[in-house]
Amino acid sequence: MKWPGKAEYPVRETYPPDHIREYTEKSLRFLDMPAIDLQQFHVWSDAWADDDGWQRAVDDLKREGLVRAVGISVNRWEASNVLRALKTGLIDSVQVVYNIFDQAPEDELLPYCQAHGIAVIARVPFDEGSLTGTLTPDTRWPDGDWRNIYFNREHLTATLARVDRLSPLVPEGMDLPELALRFILEHPAVSTTIPGMRRPAHVERNLAASDGVRLPPRLGDRPQDPPLGPDPERHALACYNGCFPERVRSVL
Repeated sequence: MKWPGKAEYPVRETYPPDHIREYTEKSLRFLDMPAIDLQQFHVWSDAWADDDGWQRAVDDLKREGLVRAVGISVNRWEASNVLRALKTGLIDSVQVVYNIFDQAPEDELLPYCQAHGIAVIARVPFDEGSLTGTLTPDTRWPDGDWRNIYFNREHLTATLARVDRLSPLVPEGMDLPELALRFILEHPAVSTTIPGMRRPAHVERNLAASDGVRLPPRLGDRPQDPPLGPDPERHALACYNGCFPERVRSVL
């Protein structure tokens, strides 16, 4: 087997059917449970979508009641690299990076999931920490932490500028992390979001954002804002007009 999988690898070298079956059964023994509620494929490539090996393995596990639902965790910046797999009818959920600064899933993935009853798990709701409002130009992480690469000097500077531009849109009585979660949960295609939590207070605050209360009407679009230049990660700033929940993208 080759791991992590890549599009150029045959699917049989990343997710051979016997491996899917073997490790599902191992997981069930470790969990001491009769069935797994949701089992997800990671590092997915849609180049594998038509392979009948993984399809047969998934179908068998679901028919036998060993797995109740199967999902795919989409690679970052590849929000549409799952649509062919979804068309097989075998996939029940998609996990995808979706937040205020990365709204690319709204182009194709979220509409498709909403139209076909496929659950959406939004991950990285705080953009690796920038949407908590705690990062500064001097922020660094321990050696080996991949955020040192993600937030290289250029990207960190650009991201902090986006946060500064977003801050005036935070409603009174709300902070930036709460806005970030509520923005995600307001999309009708989103089923849930999975923020990282290290303290009980984080759990309580994050749960409070799922109370169903909608964001208030906010500012109109601001096309006069100067762009910060091209961004291959397709970061965007969400602005709100007077008839929210309509969203107006102001790409930074």
